[in-house]
Amino acid sequence: MPTAMRKILVTNALPYANGPIHIGHMLGYIQADIWVRFQKFRGHECHYVCADDAHGTPIMLKAQQLGIEPEQLIAQIKESHQADFADFHIAFDNYHSTHSDENRELAELIYTRLRNQGYIKTKTIEQLYDPEKQMFLPDRFVKGDCPKCGATDQYGDNCDVCGATYSPTELKNPKSAVSGATPELRQSEHYFFDLPAFESMLKEWTRSGSLQDEMANKLNEWFEAGLQMWDISRDAPYFGFEIPDAPGKYFYVWLDAPIGYMGSFKHYCNTTNKADFDDYWQLGSDAELYHFIGKDIIYFHSLFWPAMLKGANFRQPTNVWAHGFITVNGTKMSKSKGTFIMARTYLDHLDPDYLRYYFAAKLTSRIDDLDLNLTDFAQRVNSDLVGKVVNIASRCASFITKKFDSTLAVEITDRTLIHEFQAAAEPIALAFEKREFAKAMRDIMALADKANLYIAEQEPWQLIKDPNRAAEVHEICSVGINLFRLLMIYLTPVVPALAQRVQEFLNEEFTWDSHQRILTAHTVRPFSALLQRIDMEKVNAMIEDSKQQNEAPAATRNGELERDPISPEIQYDDFAKVDLRIALIANAEQVEGADKLLKLTLDLGGEIRTVFAGIKSAYAPDQLIGQHTVMVANLAPRKMRFGVSEGMVLAAGPGGDELYILNPHEGAKPGMRVK
Repeated sequence: MPTAMRKILVTNALPYANGPIHIGHMLGYIQADIWVRFQKFRGHECHYVCADDAHGTPIMLKAQQLGIEPEQLIAQIKESHQADFADFHIAFDNYHSTHSDENRELAELIYTRLRNQGYIKTKTIEQLYDPEKQMFLPDRFVKGDCPKCGATDQYGDNCDVCGATYSPTELKNPKSAVSGATPELRQSEHYFFDLPAFESMLKEWTRSGSLQDEMANKLNEWFEAGLQMWDISRDAPYFGFEIPDAPGKYFYVWLDAPIGYMGSFKHYCNTTNKADFDDYWQLGSDAELYHFIGKDIIYFHSLFWPAMLKGANFRQPTNVWAHGFITVNGTKMSKSKGTFIMARTYLDHLDPDYLRYYFAAKLTSRIDDLDLNLTDFAQRVNSDLVGKVVNIASRCASFITKKFDSTLAVEITDRTLIHEFQAAAEPIALAFEKREFAKAMRDIMALADKANLYIAEQEPWQLIKDPNRAAEVHEICSVGINLFRLLMIYLTPVVPALAQRVQEFLNEEFTWDSHQRILTAHTVRPFSALLQRIDMEKVNAMIEDSKQQNEAPAATRNGELERDPISPEIQYDDFAKVDLRIALIANAEQVEGADKLLKLTLDLGGEIRTVFAGIKSAYAPDQLIGQHTVMVANLAPRKMRFGVSEGMVLAAGPGGDELYILNPHEGAKPGMRVK
């Protein structure tokens, strides 16, 4: 049954224009691209846009470090982003930048409408100011001692050690991460968006089916805590758009970033005439609008963004779809292990269709994290794409080309299996539509198993030995090629480059409706290898390249290595107060809602303690269970929102994935005091 024509606009989260794309980023773009290709394949009017997120303090400071203008930096980054996306077959209809005329005009329009409707307020606030750089400091550009546990070198918004959240003005011994200067507390007038005014609308919209259930449930925390006014302004110097009628004040990057979806689409409409902007964004539009994003930016897209659109008289998204993060080999991507893999590094070694298929084979409509196990990756691709799908063609094509003049049989008498494959089109289409890609891949591979079983049972290589059975072999191999063709039609949105090679071999151009046709008396082109097996040597070479790329030298000053400064001297009596004990990690588990913490159950030789440790970036729970470590046993218990932490484990390293818990020498027993 032909489907009614739909008008669809799809966007992806905007990559930040201060660095290259890595394979963790690629998950969301591959997910959206598969869905878009499927919609276009079905014949719908579907437009796919994205842009670089090109504003903010980090970009301004990085450009200063490089001695170039921000515009030059973002132009260079945009070029590399577009090259990576194109080589991964991410087929944007338009790729733009938030630093554009279209985005400026739309940001000013939306702000002005919000202001005129009374949704913009002003308030004087206190912020930390860098007197050397003469700039107000964002939270992440202030470091100091945690006001809760005293841990040093913590960011201005939360503590990696105890998990506390706070204001940068609460830090002890604060320092500017930009210049090292001691910041001053200064006042400044800021502009705020009245988010609480949209609470009723947002409660209804978030439960309307526009969000995944996990997202809607998570947002309840915001409503329970009470929505707050949202600071949408930043003081000069700042790389961004100046707020109308507010000299020296700039739109906060998260104000104009989502407007970048509109700006990119506006540019697309103006330069191609393939769509009308108002048809997709005006109130009452019957077009569908979908945002594919990572779970880390849910709040911006499902609270601030729909409220801004509502207040400015634009339509809300049809759906905001979030995906999880990826791990590699079961743990967070690691630079030291070579699993922090840049998109370009992957492309230097492996076919992008491999990763597209592997991600598709694991993606569902839920917000689940996805593990890229590199051994499983190679085995899955080799087994499914090469061993099952392409194998069908390689087993049949040689007979067709060598024995039957490259032409399929005029008549296929037994079409039972072909009809079964054709009947699978709608269930597979429904799985694609619902973003249940893993189910679609399972269904396709189950069909591939049936095709291979059919060929194995028919044994055309045996039958061809009898000249009287040539017609039978011709029909068997023609059935095999038709089955292979149907599988590749269904796989086209997932592995577009492979599908293009298949279409060249079959001498045919696919549409989704091609599945309704059976090829008979059809001439194919000479067959050549369509896809190579993944060689683990190439995977290992990719990892080694990643290690080398990430082995950057330590920062230097005057030619000498920059080291962490030694803390102020303490007396022996001060240190003697610290009771360090050997502890057995009896259990380790994730902490729901915590980005950096693991919950450890520690055995001190019969006494059990619970400690929340900020080591999630470096360890998976199963890596820790059964290990011995060193803990501060007499640290006063601290109540956290996740529970009570009864001590502190010791770890060393620069942070992130390069953090190492202290392990005592073999023979040390739980409860022993460290002398």
